[in-house]
Amino acid sequence: MKIIKLFVLTTVIFLFSVSAQAEVSTFDDLSLSPESYWNGSDGSGGFTSGSAYFNNNYTDWGGGTYSWDGFAYSNTTDTTTPGYANQYSAITGGGAGGSNNYAISFVSLDWSGTYDPIPTEATFDGSCPVSGAYFTNTTYAYLSMLNGDSVGKKFGGDGGNDPDWFLLTIEGKDAGGSSTGTIDFYLADYRFADNLLDYIVDDWTWLDLTSLGMVKSLEFSLTSSDTGAWGMNTPAYFTMDDLTPIPEPSSAALLLSGLMGMFAISKKRR
Repeated sequence: MKIIKLFVLTTVIFLFSVSAQAEVSTFDDLSLSPESYWNGSDGSGGFTSGSAYFNNNYTDWGGGTYSWDGFAYSNTTDTTTPGYANQYSAITGGGAGGSNNYAISFVSLDWSGTYDPIPTEATFDGSCPVSGAYFTNTTYAYLSMLNGDSVGKKFGGDGGNDPDWFLLTIEGKDAGGSSTGTIDFYLADYRFADNLLDYIVDDWTWLDLTSLGMVKSLEFSLTSSDTGAWGMNTPAYFTMDDLTPIPEPSSAALLLSGLMGMFAISKKRR
């Protein structure tokens, strides 16, 4: 009888573990050569990691020029080179928890005249609650905010007192496309009275997304205190890793019910 109990417990724990791990978008399930990235140049329009699909818009303008927005993935480790040429690196130098791959998102602006951000999107296989994900800055955005560049200002200004901020907003959408709520995460915040509290995120930070409830997709947008006539000046990038939906309990619950039924029958026969 002890053996049966142990078998039931071990099986349930194993299946719950496998189910949870299979759902997480770690981006390590995507093949990359060392110090490289995927940005949609194959024209596929996106990619899947775990149970989520990530959109990508890539345009080849010819002559070696291109543009992209949405999501890319990378394992580059350059944390010191400023500028657009280093747009695919995380300021952490790698993925969350020491992993290799991570996602990069570029949030494009509406160039038709509003210059508002056009959200990027991750869509799940089915509706589910989401536990959360890790977020941090790209090297490009981090160094732009820290030191300023030809477009973006140095956050805080020369005296360090400017109340600058860089904000990631995540909105949940249900299967019908209706909003389930939003969550804000400051990738940089210089609004404190005490300048010693000002920060630019430079490590992987876990963001709890459970309050969004049951979602079919997540939309990600960026805003900044540093804007001009053509919209946001801060480089509109963020990085993400380990996007973790919560597995639906139905299949695991049915399995547990069946195993417990077998256990009860065995006990009765005994």
